[in-house]
Amino acid sequence: MIRVLLVDDQPLLRSGFRALLDVEDDIEVVAEAADGLRGLALAREHRPDIVLLDIQMPVLDGIETTRRIAADPDLAGVHVVILTNYGLDEYVFDALRAGAAGFLVKDIVPEDFLHAVRVAARGDALLAPSITRKLISRYVTEPRRTGAGAQLKELTNREREAVALVAQGLSNDQIAERLVISPLTAKTHINRAMAKLHARDRAQLVVLAYESGLVTPRTG
Repeated sequence: MIRVLLVDDQPLLRSGFRALLDVEDDIEVVAEAADGLRGLALAREHRPDIVLLDIQMPVLDGIETTRRIAADPDLAGVHVVILTNYGLDEYVFDALRAGAAGFLVKDIVPEDFLHAVRVAARGDALLAPSITRKLISRYVTEPRRTGAGAQLKELTNREREAVALVAQGLSNDQIAERLVISPLTAKTHINRAMAKLHARDRAQLVVLAYESGLVTPRTG
């Protein structure tokens, strides 16, 4: 069962998402909150698989809520998915850097919304190739984080190759095909890279790949 926490200051939006999720046999909405501080408390209480989180909220915004969830070892299994009206704006970019697993636009069609919840619950990043390209364009003007390149020295060559392909938006199956290995081996390389880089999920691998220079606008 996929356990979901809804955090948004719009009651009508929360009701709409709950209505979609409650009819699914494999998804359960465990709680709702109208602000980030309450959402953080409920995340600690219920330990959901997914937190669907608005960015602009009273008391505590979505970026800081994401940062606190990502920093809490007790919430290591919680995947934050950002809800936004505007696509990949500056707030979403900051939320990804804070530890979010991906984002969804609020006017998403129901079928895609349900699919996205299941994808996030598996630990996969909600970053399509088109979104990854937008991330690349942002990193052209963003200063790279010092020390990010040094972290990659912990990776094997194969792990670096896998991380670079994750950063291009490829799935495990696509990475396996590109590297001529099995999907299970691809997943193993990615999981080991995440452990070595202390990345919560694939979205964090994308951030690290661009901040370190492993992937550049030309190679992405």
